[in-house]
Amino acid sequence: MPATEAPGETKETKEYVRLAGSTFSLRVIAAAIILLFAYYAQGVVITLVLSILLAYCLDPLVEFMERWRIPRTVGSMIMVLLLCAVLGAVVYGLWTRTSDFAESWPKYSGAWRQAVASVEAKFGGIDGRSSIAPVTPGTPAPAVLTPRDSELLRTLVVRGIGSLYALFLEITFVPFLVFFMLAGKREAWHGTLQLFPASRRTRVKETLEDLRVVLRDYVLWMTVVTVMVISLSSLFFWVIGLEYPVLTGMVSGIFNMVPYIGAVLAWLPPFMLALAKWQTIGWFVLIACVLTGIHIFALNLIAPQLVGRRLRLNAVAITISLLFWGWVWGGMGLLLAIPITATLRVVCDHTDSLKPIGRWLSA
Repeated sequence: MPATEAPGETKETKEYVRLAGSTFSLRVIAAAIILLFAYYAQGVVITLVLSILLAYCLDPLVEFMERWRIPRTVGSMIMVLLLCAVLGAVVYGLWTRTSDFAESWPKYSGAWRQAVASVEAKFGGIDGRSSIAPVTPGTPAPAVLTPRDSELLRTLVVRGIGSLYALFLEITFVPFLVFFMLAGKREAWHGTLQLFPASRRTRVKETLEDLRVVLRDYVLWMTVVTVMVISLSSLFFWVIGLEYPVLTGMVSGIFNMVPYIGAVLAWLPPFMLALAKWQTIGWFVLIACVLTGIHIFALNLIAPQLVGRRLRLNAVAITISLLFWGWVWGGMGLLLAIPITATLRVVCDHTDSLKPIGRWLSA
């Protein structure tokens, strides 16, 4: 009897391995197709992801208005209009301050060119091949647009066409998508459940509920932490007398919110302005230390207490997601990398065949 069962067991094992290999191959092909679509249709995908995140964040406020007998459609319209008003005020404030900064561009560009020339001269002196004229300390370099600057500007404009297209889609479509998602939440929820067999709808419902909580808490509390970082950075720049403290604080604060590498990225905007104001290294060390302290305080002490329990992503997963989505979508990829990875973790936790991936992503 054992002699007759062994061949059967071997055949079943081979069939199982074959089916498992086929399933794995199909999943790899599906993942590759999704990634290619995300890369080549980044404007559409980024618009959808931003709309979903904003809808999750605004939904509790719409539900609150529903309790006060305000129809959901009216409540959704009110929240979208408030969102547009807030974003419009922020953009207007940034535009006015950016215009003021543009008027002072010759002063800063001269200081940056002088600093770059000094560094190149020192390196050229080390290897004995310096072809750069010495720069007299305290003498600003002429603020003219060189052919190198013109070429760099044209390159940035050409490379930014895709980003401008994505920005156009976001400005024009995100408000409408957010409104439709908020107003038609119940219909969309019911339609999504109907896509799955009846035996799996309970698990899909649990997945969607968990996803709603994770994304809503992440967007809400990270917004609070970002505002706190921007406020602290702007206050620090104002105290030390740096020009354009609010504009610099906003740019530096947003950079500071990038996990890990944000502590260094946040140095760049104030360093560029400080070159035109100070000559000693002590001021730059002070700026780097304070901004690093703000980064550690916000992202290592405050943010984990507010969103860490819900997010549950380990450091390796966060780092890889930042590298990958930053490569795919640039700056928007850095902004959306963590919520996308958190979504993947939630889906894997509620899918039996993907639970090992969910455990690998989890903290």
